[in-house]
Amino acid sequence: MVFLQPGDMSAILLSLKVATAATLVATPIGIAVAWFLVYGRFPGKTLVEGVVNLPLVLPPVVVGYFLLLLFGKNGWIGSILLKFNIQIIFTLSGAILASAVVGFPLLVRSIRLGMEAVDHSYHHAARTLGANVWDAFFTITLPLSLRAVFAGMTLMFARSLGEFGATIILAGNIPGRTQTIPLAIYDYTSTPGGDRMALSLCLVSIFFSFVVLLISNAAAGRSMERR
Repeated sequence: MVFLQPGDMSAILLSLKVATAATLVATPIGIAVAWFLVYGRFPGKTLVEGVVNLPLVLPPVVVGYFLLLLFGKNGWIGSILLKFNIQIIFTLSGAILASAVVGFPLLVRSIRLGMEAVDHSYHHAARTLGANVWDAFFTITLPLSLRAVFAGMTLMFARSLGEFGATIILAGNIPGRTQTIPLAIYDYTSTPGGDRMALSLCLVSIFFSFVVLLISNAAAGRSMERR
């Protein structure tokens, strides 16, 4: 049986809000980066790929620390944002940013695989017929990659639901403001007698993640069938 406290519902809703916002914000950037990596021809492309994929291999706490250095009050970007009265650390925006950065490589990888699977002769044929680069992208490459885009979005959403390390460093663990499901579970495991509540939130997290992965696999499967 699942036992949820009022604060748990807040953490669940906040997790869904953070994961949704991070995915929607990162998707246009992910599409642009994936296209750049697939069709771009420039020196240092391998280095760019490494930077994009770096959050996959770095501990999330390290990612969160570097984000804190950048977006903190004395950081390069944070100090500029403060002049416009915009604060990232210990806010919902910080939680969204942390989740977006950590899940971004999964999004780009999926979209890139989808774009690479598109027959490049279609793109060349469109260019031959007079279409410019953007026309070819929006009428051929992107429509044929939509299932891969959706699969990448679902993977990133699932990853964002489970984000802990970068979030707690950049956004903190403030109930009702930045406390997501993983952070609430951490609090319960550090509290005597909190095992039952922690287990309840674990089951909720497993449920959401499993549903999202089923959707992602279904999208990827249909994409393969069409090929």
